[in-house]
Amino acid sequence: MRLAVVGGGSTYTPELVDGIARLRDELPVTELALIDPDAGRLELVAGMSRRMLAHAGHPARVLATSSVAEGVAGAAAVLIQLRVGGQAAREVDETLPLRCGCVGQETAGAGGLAKALRTVPVVLEIASTVREVAPEAWIVDFTNPVGIVTRALLDAGHRAIGLCNVAIGFQRRFAAALGVDPARVSLGHVGLNHLTWERAVHLDGEDVLPALLREHGEEIAGSLGLRPELLRRLGTIPSYYLRYFYAHDAVVREQRSKPSRAAEVAAMEARLLELYADPGVVTKPELLAQRGGAFYSEAAVALVASLLGDRGDTQVVNVRNAGTLPFLGDEAVIEVPAAVTATGAAPLPVPPVEPLYAGLIAHVSAYETLALEAALHGGADRVRDALLAHPLVGQDETAEELAGLLLEANRAHLPWTVG
Repeated sequence: MRLAVVGGGSTYTPELVDGIARLRDELPVTELALIDPDAGRLELVAGMSRRMLAHAGHPARVLATSSVAEGVAGAAAVLIQLRVGGQAAREVDETLPLRCGCVGQETAGAGGLAKALRTVPVVLEIASTVREVAPEAWIVDFTNPVGIVTRALLDAGHRAIGLCNVAIGFQRRFAAALGVDPARVSLGHVGLNHLTWERAVHLDGEDVLPALLREHGEEIAGSLGLRPELLRRLGTIPSYYLRYFYAHDAVVREQRSKPSRAAEVAAMEARLLELYADPGVVTKPELLAQRGGAFYSEAAVALVASLLGDRGDTQVVNVRNAGTLPFLGDEAVIEVPAAVTATGAAPLPVPPVEPLYAGLIAHVSAYETLALEAALHGGADRVRDALLAHPLVGQDETAEELAGLLLEANRAHLPWTVG
C-alpha cells in the first residue's frame, strides 16, 4: 500500500518513518510518498527516510515529489502535516499578539486564527486533488489547528479524521508512572483539539486518576505550567494548552521575556537538517524528541491501520460531535475516544461534562465556527468577529487592532486581502 505524506519535507517525517519501520506488522507500507514544494528539504528528508528504512530492513520504497497529484495517486491514506509560511509565519503568530497583551501561540488565540486563515484553503485544495486521484483514500490531518482544519475537510465531504498527539502523550506518560504497558491504560479524554481534560485514567478498567494526582500531581502540574493546587481542586488533568487560559497573564509575561518557541524550533530544525544530510545517520536523532510531536508515529500508524484494517479499536481522534456533547451542535468537531473501523471513527459516549469545562468548550467551539467562516470566505469583519469571540482576546478594541495587524502580516498568504 502507498502511504502519502503531504508536507513530507518536515523535520517531523523521520519520526513517522521510525514508526512505520517499527510497526510494520500493523501497517504493511510498500511505498512512502513524501510530497513537499521545498525541493532542498525534501531531498534531505527523503534520503534520511530511505536510510532509516534500509537500516531497519524495511522494504518500502520512498518516492519524493513536489506534485500532490503524483504523490497521492492510488494512496490508501494521506497524512497532511504542512505549515503554510513555515517557521517565519509561526514567529509572527507567536509574537504579534503580544503587542496587544494577548498570548502568542501558533494554535490558540490570534496566532491560531492566523494559521487557520493561511491553512484551510491550502488543505482543501490538496483534499480536492486526493478526491480526484485517490477517491478511496483516508485523509488524516495532523496540521494545526486540527479541529478547524478537520471540520473544513468534513464540511467539504472528504473522508477525513483529525489527529493530535496530546492524548497518546498522556497515555504513555501515565503508563510509565504506573509502570505498566501503555495498552492497559485508557483515558477519559474530552474537549476540543488543544482544549482537553483527562477526567479519568483507566488501568485495566479501573480509574486510577485520583491516585495519579495524589502521587504524581506536583510533577504533572509542573510539566503543564500549572499550580498543583489547581489540579487537586479540579480532580482532572488539563492539557498543556489550558495553561494559555488558566494562566494567561503569567504566560504573556513569560513570552515577552524570552525568545519565541518558533525561534527555538527554527534553530532545532537547522540542526536536524544537518543531521539528515549526514549519510552516517541511519536512525532517528535524539534531538527530534525536542522538536515536538512525541508518539506521533504510533498514533498515526495505529489510526491508519484501524481505518484500513477495520479493527474497531478505541483511539482518541477529532471527529464530528454528532450529539456526543449535547451542548454543541452536531456539526462541531470534538476530540474524544472513538471506535475506529473501515467506515471511519464513531465517538463513544461521554459522561456529562461539568459546566466548568462545558462553558469553555462551547465558547471556543463557537469561535472555531467563526474562524472557519473567515478562512473560507475572507473579510476583515469575519476576522474581527472571530477574534472578538475568542476567550483569549474577547475585547472590541483589542480585536480591532489585532485584526489589522494579523491581516497585514499575512497578506502574502491571503489573496482576498489584496486590493
